[in-house]
Amino acid sequence: MAARTRQKSGLTAESVKRAKPKDKPFKLSDRDGLYLLVEPNGSRLWRMNYRFDGKQKTIAFGRWPEVLLADARQKLMEARRLLAADIDPVEQAKLDRIAKSLSATNSFQSIADEWLDKIEKEGVAAMTLKKARWLLAKTLPALGKRPVSEISAHEMLLVLKKIESTKRYDTANRIRSTCSQVFRYAIATARAERDICSDLRGALITPRTTHRAAITNPAEAGGLLRAIEDYDGNVLTRIALRLLPHVFVRPGELRWAEWKDFDLDAHVWTIPGHKMKMGRPHAVPLSRRAIAIIREIEHDATYSNFLFPSLRALDRPMSDNTINAALRRLGYTKQQMTGHGFRAMAATLLNEMGTWNPDAIERQLAHADGNSIRRAYARGQYWDERVRMMDHWSDYLDQLRDGATILRPQFGHSGS
Repeated sequence: MAARTRQKSGLTAESVKRAKPKDKPFKLSDRDGLYLLVEPNGSRLWRMNYRFDGKQKTIAFGRWPEVLLADARQKLMEARRLLAADIDPVEQAKLDRIAKSLSATNSFQSIADEWLDKIEKEGVAAMTLKKARWLLAKTLPALGKRPVSEISAHEMLLVLKKIESTKRYDTANRIRSTCSQVFRYAIATARAERDICSDLRGALITPRTTHRAAITNPAEAGGLLRAIEDYDGNVLTRIALRLLPHVFVRPGELRWAEWKDFDLDAHVWTIPGHKMKMGRPHAVPLSRRAIAIIREIEHDATYSNFLFPSLRALDRPMSDNTINAALRRLGYTKQQMTGHGFRAMAATLLNEMGTWNPDAIERQLAHADGNSIRRAYARGQYWDERVRMMDHWSDYLDQLRDGATILRPQFGHSGS
């Protein structure tokens, strides 16, 4: 009687714990087909024997103590439910493992990583790639492990609204746009059927466009240039400040300028595509004044690859905040002038001269045409004009700095 009672009640946590190995494997039966297989090496393994399609089979539920008695019984009940539905538990376990593996490779994070790798190999600018990584990282805690095909528009909206609630409206909109590109890549690689981000157009607050602060008045520009000449901070920072108005590239492009990119004899600075916002190489004609400023730098490529290396490490460029911090030191607030503002200054004043073809100015700003054939044609068509324009622009800046009366230029090209 006692033996039948023990068989009905099955194992206990204590009896499992006390099970001692023997010379040969042996079983300790629990109930409903569940048993503990005790190996000579001391391993205690949960097993269940069953028949399916007339064949004797065994399913494993794991190892004690990673799988406790209660856990094993739960797995037993799940297996019996499958059998009742005429499903083989072993085959179902295989399918579940395959699904889990596929889910891992189809997660939003894995597909985002693939897309980032793709655009990097396509030559997207380093700063663009860095920005995309940063934006996508904002979504990963909530969505990273989710299968991309199962993410709903509502889930994405909750993530975006959380960011929007911090009043980072532009960031939220940029994240939606970047995630949309990931979803389109998932569709193209047959792992999603639709771009749920497209459903969210109009759901987010659209921030009012604010243009970067810039000085575009000739008299005020002259005052700024005089202030730069009197800058008493780091020597290289002063040279960078003086050079930037003469080349009006993006501050990041100046930071990453390397000696190997310059041909001072040919008066040209060729910026590689990976350093440009649009990922395309850009040639900058260097005026006589710009070259004179560059030659003031008292080091070369044997000292650092960069014209403007970091003060802390020669293998890195100066900080991305250096130019703006120097402008603040000169007394210009971020509402008055930024490093990027020298581009707006040049665009405004050059266009106001009425001498230079607007397309040549756009080319100099690296606002390239999206059509590759037109882009190549424009590069050849406007190069000579851009060379003349940059020399005249430097002379104009020097006159502004010196407070001289500015005359209309007597050369250039106003035609199309």
